[in-house]
Amino acid sequence: MRLLPDDPVEYLRRLGEAGDGPHDVAGAALMLSALDNPGRDLDPYIDHLGELAEQSRREGRHAADAERGAQALAMLLAGKYGYDGDRLFYGDPKNADLISVIDRRRGLPVSLGILYLHAARAASFRASGLYSPGHFLLRVEVGRTEALIDPFNGGGTVDQESLGVLPSVRGIRRHRSEAIRPIDDIEVLLRLGNNLKLRATEAGDLPRALALAKRMLLIAPKRAELWIDLAQLHEQEGELGAAGNAYSACLALAQPGAPLHNEAALGLEVLRYRLN
Repeated sequence: MRLLPDDPVEYLRRLGEAGDGPHDVAGAALMLSALDNPGRDLDPYIDHLGELAEQSRREGRHAADAERGAQALAMLLAGKYGYDGDRLFYGDPKNADLISVIDRRRGLPVSLGILYLHAARAASFRASGLYSPGHFLLRVEVGRTEALIDPFNGGGTVDQESLGVLPSVRGIRRHRSEAIRPIDDIEVLLRLGNNLKLRATEAGDLPRALALAKRMLLIAPKRAELWIDLAQLHEQEGELGAAGNAYSACLALAQPGAPLHNEAALGLEVLRYRLN
């Protein structure tokens, strides 16, 4: 999909219509960031992503296996450009804003992971994000070999046998099977947006949380759980008509009899009672 820096909303809407991916995940993250930085000249950031891709392509030619590919990525992103996890101000919303991440060379596991995904794919490595509660890892495959990368910690590789006791950045431990589930590119972008939305909710900024929920639906319009989240935020803001529309959208997408379907049906029933 061609990057359209002059119209991020339309870009993200078309990305949502295209399905789970793979996508230009760094380009999409930059478009999400552009919505929070209106008027910002995006050319330096587009150029930086292009530079990362070009250098990764050049270095990736020498990677005979995934371990060496992972080392090349770490040397480029952490070594040359100084990207690393922000341990001092982990909860700062700037860590989930790609423009700020590029400016500061600091970020969350998922925002840094997006840059690693971008570089890995430019080098023609197969790469995907891995689900890990409270953290984000990357799997890189070269030929028949694979390596797991921790973007938050200098791009270091993770021993698969240690995943069962791998602590997250928040100190949560999870079973190995949870830590290695691949996620698609849309889920990666949703995790980025959800970080911002959770911080807005915690700060009591419901208008901001509502705007972020709508943004997440641009890239994943068929995910029922996002519609019910939007409905509940509208309801908290007293926007009952909009809440009803969102509950109805959830009902249309959720499997009948599933918890989400039942929750949306109940929410819609309560709303109708309040409106009458």
